[in-house]
Amino acid sequence: MFTDKMMMSPWDRWYSTRCCLCCHVRTGTIILGVWYMLINAVVLLILLTALNDPEKHHLTSAELANDLDVMDDANMCIASAISLLMILICGMATYGAYKLRAAWIIPFFCYQIFDFALNALVAVSIVVYPNTIQDYLQQLPDNFPYKEEVAALSNICLVLVVLLFIGCIIGFKAYLIACVWNCYRYVSGRGGSEILLYVTTNDTTVLLPPYDDNISVPCKQAPPSYISSEATA
Repeated sequence: MFTDKMMMSPWDRWYSTRCCLCCHVRTGTIILGVWYMLINAVVLLILLTALNDPEKHHLTSAELANDLDVMDDANMCIASAISLLMILICGMATYGAYKLRAAWIIPFFCYQIFDFALNALVAVSIVVYPNTIQDYLQQLPDNFPYKEEVAALSNICLVLVVLLFIGCIIGFKAYLIACVWNCYRYVSGRGGSEILLYVTTNDTTVLLPPYDDNISVPCKQAPPSYISSEATA
């Protein structure tokens, strides 16, 4: 059994059709796609509302003690386009998981990889340049909640807390990436002509052929008919 596991590739070793302890990876991908669509739809609605009423939602430099405006109309239009694109990508992933279309899941998987890489770069930048946390705290407005308490902490303590927080986020995102990847493999296997099934017992691991191939294989020799057997007798 140990030899059979060593012969399996790492992708097959970590492959599972379950996620979150109880859900199927296909169901989990559908839920994840719908959740991302809802979040981006809310963000898009807020941005469109801010564009329609800039006097009410526009934050100026005087309010945030900064030299520049936080977001002008051009940046809001770009953010709205990105939110719309994200809704499209998440909708494609949801449709691909529901209709067993593996190619429709790839854009969402690529977005997850890109998001994971950005979070990893943030963690690396904090380790390399730990003073950036203090610089970021100084740029926050004076009425920001718990600004003085957080700024009073030591630099090492801030770095450890931020790294722990980002590490939890990165670990969770890696788990979601694995779920979507397993869903892609499951959908690809369902759509392909050959599906391999590993049945593991206490001693051996048996590779079964596809179920359709077993049905389609004809018998080597057809049994004699009842009439011919009676005539022979």
